[in-house]
Amino acid sequence: MDKYCNLALRFAILILLHTFYKGEYNKVKHVFNEADKIAMENYGIDADIIEKTRKIEEEITPIFAAIEEKVEFNQIKVLDAMRKSSLSDYHLTDSTGYGYNDMGREAIEEIFKSIFRAEDALVRPQIISGTHAITLCLLGILRPDDELLSATGAPYDTLGSIVYGKNCGSLADYRIGYREVDLKDGKPDFEAIKDCITSKTKMVLIQRSRGYSLRPSLSIDTIQELISYIKDLKSDIICFVDNCYGELVETREPIEVGADLCAGSLIKNLGGGIAPTGGYVVGKSELIKQCFYRLAAPGLNKNCGPSIFANRLIAQGIFYAPMVVGEAVKSAVFTSKIMEDMGFKVYPKYSDKRTDIVTAIELGSKDKLINFCQGIQKVGPVDSHVKPEPSEMPGYNHKVIMAGGSFIQGSSIEFSADAPLEEPYIVYVQGGINFFQAKLGILSGLQALRNL
Repeated sequence: MDKYCNLALRFAILILLHTFYKGEYNKVKHVFNEADKIAMENYGIDADIIEKTRKIEEEITPIFAAIEEKVEFNQIKVLDAMRKSSLSDYHLTDSTGYGYNDMGREAIEEIFKSIFRAEDALVRPQIISGTHAITLCLLGILRPDDELLSATGAPYDTLGSIVYGKNCGSLADYRIGYREVDLKDGKPDFEAIKDCITSKTKMVLIQRSRGYSLRPSLSIDTIQELISYIKDLKSDIICFVDNCYGELVETREPIEVGADLCAGSLIKNLGGGIAPTGGYVVGKSELIKQCFYRLAAPGLNKNCGPSIFANRLIAQGIFYAPMVVGEAVKSAVFTSKIMEDMGFKVYPKYSDKRTDIVTAIELGSKDKLINFCQGIQKVGPVDSHVKPEPSEMPGYNHKVIMAGGSFIQGSSIEFSADAPLEEPYIVYVQGGINFFQAKLGILSGLQALRNL
């Protein structure tokens, strides 16, 4: 009898211990830190979304560690470029008028040359966007009866007018031919590219990022393979890479793998969220000269063009850029993971190799698209009180909704989201100067979807 009593007692104790520890576990499970409380109280985020966030952050920790390794490499690369340029405080002053002998501008262009391993660089506040930088490359180099081949399909909306616009100074207006080859299963279609190259093909355009599409962005390895293939077919073809959204995401840039020319915006990756405007073109010296003629006037030397107010901000921006890009890539990984876990289709998936800072999310309806963007707007440091609505935008074929609330107007390295209002209602989320704001923005967007 005593034997059975002892067993019963032990069993009762085990039940009590199990109940106790289960209770303690549940207490721990529902303990929220101060940041969680602010998210719930001030932004209305549900507790279960916060809990899911914690689990996701643990799961993606190894991916974040790999991102940090790239950040460290790129930060050292940028620092070394600054060292080689002998950057000093007098380089950070401004110039006016013609801008002759602007030593700061020259030092900054030396820094960009070094980072990209290029022969020359054009880095100017007068370049107002990535589209403008790309225009300099196309219209600065191509001549009547030349032909441009896009190896990555149709250009995104804002480039459409440059290629085939009417009576606006487009390639078509200057009798410059254009052809395009779509990607095949997300990769360059080598055979189709071969069939499209003719004696008139002077330049091949390679768009690194996805634009407003679900095509994957191209890795540096893929770009290298593509350029090598094209050069084997016709060695004098100019390989030009639209590098927008891709800078410093990997440890190599397109010039290092054979590109002749590469361009982008300073209110994206390389501005570090600090450069107030501007763009860059890097590549072969003769091509950079032609691009500058298009920016300024034929025959002018590249040693003119005032920096006005921009030297310190551009230099400081490129210094911060590796770290900021790392935060944006972390934000993109988190976005893909939590949105996929919530049942949405995402491109790329959280575990895929990242080659740019953009994540596409298929939301499936107009209302979801608008509400998600409005949720993101609530966490913007600027204009958080504004409710974005779809509207017509210059250069786009559809109404577009944009959210973010950035310090620099239109900055894509600051956390933001935008989308054309067309089926299947895909939102493109990019940037994130710091991961924590981007994380809160995604949670706010998710909450807005739940509140529909």
